[in-house]
Amino acid sequence: MINEVENPWKIIDSSEVYASPWISVKKHNVLNAAQNRAVYSVVNFKNLAIGILPLDENYNTWIVGQYRFPIAAYSWEIPEGGGELNTSPLLSAKRELSEEAGIEAQKWTLIQEFNTSNSCTDEKAFIYIAQDLSFHESHPDEEEVLQVKKLPFSELYEMAIDGSITDSLTLIAVFKAKALIDSKQI
Repeated sequence: MINEVENPWKIIDSSEVYASPWISVKKHNVLNAAQNRAVYSVVNFKNLAIGILPLDENYNTWIVGQYRFPIAAYSWEIPEGGGELNTSPLLSAKRELSEEAGIEAQKWTLIQEFNTSNSCTDEKAFIYIAQDLSFHESHPDEEEVLQVKKLPFSELYEMAIDGSITDSLTLIAVFKAKALIDSKQI
């Protein structure tokens, strides 16, 4: 039987090979699970990933469109961004929703915590549903050129199903919210 607690990987030594304000990359010389020498590189994120699905009383939502440099494509997604590691994910979610969409909410529900890609990074994500909404002027970061679109949640769900949405935080938020809506939990 496999021990689910004991780490079969042994680190021989580690070195940082790259760092920016958002990430660092570490190269680890290891003994792998088979106890053979290997190299394992890990991207360490300096922020949490935060996503927010705003829902009004009629199950309308708001998504944000922007050009995403890493994938060289335009992307429609829920309001999302980074949260400092030493700041509450909820406070970061409130800030991101206000900055990107100009929305504030009175009711917040954490619907999912997850690792974004645990084979190569330690990034942790938190997704919230925001309800009891009020609307204000947005104030995105200076490098963000955003388009905000209101649509029924059912339309966003169809965009996730047909592949129009490819952002992982958005997909997880939509599918989890659909289950919660269908079971009348939200």
